[in-house]
Parts: sequence; C-alpha cells; structure tokens
Amino acid sequence: MTAETKTNFLSIPKAWLSNIQLTNFRNYTSLSQPLSSEHVVLIGHNGAGKTNLMEAVSMLSPGRGMRRVRYDSMARIAQSENGNLQLPWAVHCKLNFNDDEIGIGTGLSQAPDGQFENSRKLRIDQIPSKSLDSLLEHVRILWLTPSMDGLFTGTASDRRRFMDRLVLAIDPQHGRRVNQFEKAMRQRNKLLEGVIDDAWISGIELQLAELGSAIAAARQELIALLKAMIDADEIIDAFPKANLALLGELENAGQDHGLTSSSELEERYAQLLRDNRELDQRAGRTLIGPHRSDLLVHHREKQMEARLCSTGEQKALLIGLVLAHAKLTATLHRRTPILLLDEVAAHLDELRRAALFDQIDRLGLQAWMTGTEQQMFSALEGRAQVLMVNEGTLNNVSTWNKA
Repeated sequence: MTAETKTNFLSIPKAWLSNIQLTNFRNYTSLSQPLSSEHVVLIGHNGAGKTNLMEAVSMLSPGRGMRRVRYDSMARIAQSENGNLQLPWAVHCKLNFNDDEIGIGTGLSQAPDGQFENSRKLRIDQIPSKSLDSLLEHVRILWLTPSMDGLFTGTASDRRRFMDRLVLAIDPQHGRRVNQFEKAMRQRNKLLEGVIDDAWISGIELQLAELGSAIAAARQELIALLKAMIDADEIIDAFPKANLALLGELENAGQDHGLTSSSELEERYAQLLRDNRELDQRAGRTLIGPHRSDLLVHHREKQMEARLCSTGEQKALLIGLVLAHAKLTATLHRRTPILLLDEVAAHLDELRRAALFDQIDRLGLQAWMTGTEQQMFSALEGRAQVLMVNEGTLNNVSTWNKA
C-alpha cells in the first residue's frame, strides 16, 4: 500500500451526505434533513443535540461510533404507563459519490420479548448486509471529539484505540483482526489459570502470533504512510508537524533482531509467548503483544514530546495529525472521507480557525462541525450549510451572524 503524497486532492471524487433521517435516536424522535454538498455547521446550546446528530453520522462506520457506548444507550427514552421505555432506533443516510446516490440504513431492533438485539442491523440500498465492515466499501467516517484532547497525556490504551481507528480507515480488515486477537488472548489467559496443556495453548499462541504480527505490521505501515504524508504536505504553520513512532516489545523485536518478513516476526512472537508462559501465568495475563503497544508523538519543530506541550499546542498537533490522516485516507481510498469535528473551534483562535477551514476546503471533503456560536464559523460563509439545533429539531440558517 502506497500513497501518492503529491495528490491533487480536489481531483479525488467527493463522498457526501445529501440527507439524514433519524428515528428515536437519542433526543431525536423523528428527523429528515436534506443536505448540500457543502460543510455542515451545527449551532445550538449545550445539550441541544448537536453531538447526538454527529454520533448518528458516525454510525455509518463499523463499531460503536464516536462515543464508543452500548448500542442500546443510543435509544430515545419515552414515557409510558409503566415508566421509562427505550425505543428501537434507526439512522438512514443518502450517500452521494460520482453522481450516484445510495441509501445506508442502520439501527437497533427489539426481539419479541422486548429486549434489544445484541448487534445493530445494516442495509445498503434496502439490501441486508451481514457485516458492518461493508460500510467501508462506500464511505470512511473520521472524527475528532473533545474527549480526544487528552490523547497525548492519557493512557496508552487510548492511543492504541486512536491508532487502530486510523488504521481501520485504510485497512478494512484491521478491526476484525484486533477483535480476533483479543478473543484469542482471553482464551490464553484463561488457560494460564490452571495446569497448562502444551498442545492446546501452543495452538492458541500460533493464532495470537499470526494475528498479533499482522496487527503490528498494519500499524507500522500506517505510521510510515502518515510520516510520508506529513513530510510532503505543506501544512499551515498553525498546525505543527508531528514525528510519530511505535513503542512495543513486538515492534521492537522486529527492529532489534533485523526481522524483515511477516513470517519471521510471527515466528519471533510465537517464541516470545512460549518463553513467557511462566511469567504470564504469575501475572495472570499476557504481557507481550500489540495490546501493550503505544503511539509516541513529538512536536517536530520544538523537538518536544507531545505530552509535554501546552494544551493549545497539543490541540494543534492533534488537528494536524487528523488532517494528514484525512488526506491519506482520501488518497488511498480514492474518494474523500466525511470528517466530524465536534466543538473543534471552541479552543482555537481566529487564525487557527481560518487555517482549519482552509485545510478542509483543500481536501474537498464534507466536514461536519458543531459550536454554540455561529460567529465562530463566519470564515466559512458561502462554504457551509448552517443548521440551528434545538431539542431534537433542525432549522436552516439563511443569514450569517458575524456580530
């Protein structure tokens, strides 16, 4: 997989949503909103439902969306004679690409006993789909949320999750590999609790080695591609360039031992698992693998770890990284992603806001943004559709408030 870093992004076909319909999703009882191909700006007070609407769009991606919560918690709660009642929810969008329009619908159904199903359903042009991964054949949804502001100072697990979401946008099989690895690791951890059956645990370790080496390789490929994109791109000074690196015993094992092929790395990981059985047994868990890796980010110009930068610099680094990934995704997927930027302008000064808007325009994608004040987005006049959000309803704003 390679990326042509000199790509003319405006020549990449644009994927955009022309309509969104919600039924019993969060605080939306029923909604049908036509959309233009321009950016979408959602304005409203806190708690009005701006982020809820963005979360609905994020459900056009595999997984649990931008909030990472249980599917049943997305259901609208209604009052009934027997108390509060959660209702089955649905999200339906019309996706435009190359003058074609397809319908994508997803939601959570209820069983006859009133309980919610364990997984959400998906239909593409009314045809049921067996896997949520098929969404990646049509659209890539990327997001930046306020909860990610502490990414560089937070836990390694948060950064791994962030990294795996980036990988998934360019490698649709990555999520399945991660899930299978975690399942196999739980099985190995269970076997470590008792007398070890060598044949049984060896089989699981071979599976872990195959999946774990593939996960590590996919992450390393992402880092290499992002590095190339960041190096070649003329990022505005408002968003500093980042140096990226992976830290982990599995990744380091390949580098320290000069392993160049996936089969060599797989064999090395299988050996590490065998050698560490006793130590893992005492710890009660598997101590080596991609589930322990970390993403290291440095502010290139200042030669400083991102975690040591100011809050403003961390935000700028994160935005620059997300923009570089959006460009990479567009280049490899040969269609633009849809970018969700929740409260992104709240902590940016006027210069950086304008820089951000210019960057997403250069990408030629449809970006969704939220804010409490319309004037924060005045630089987008003529380039965005503004919607006023109020307790589960939307209204088009025809004039720009620059006061």
